[in-house]
Amino acid sequence: MTDPKQINFTIVPGESPDDRRTYANFCAIAHTPFDLTLTFCEVLPLTERDLKEAEAQHVVHAPVRARVVLPLPMVPSLIAALQEHARVFSDQAPAEGWGKGPVH
Repeated sequence: MTDPKQINFTIVPGESPDDRRTYANFCAIAHTPFDLTLTFCEVLPLTERDLKEAEAQHVVHAPVRARVVLPLPMVPSLIAALQEHARVFSDQAPAEGWGKGPVH
């Protein structure tokens, strides 16, 4: 049996003219023993009707903008990458900071 050959490479996301960004300001997280699901939603300002419903039901419905399912072995690398980006952001813009919004 031969030794497996190791190849180093960088993955670069392919760009196409149809690609567009999707805005989300809320992320719900769920998991199974096999994967982690990130559900990104856009929470819009509430109308008077929305406020009354939320007051009665204690629920605010937000449209799902994207749902991403990740295999669990990928999660530690994602966490490390997010921490590194947060560190770089904080170093570059300490005065502005992260803002005063809720953390979910």
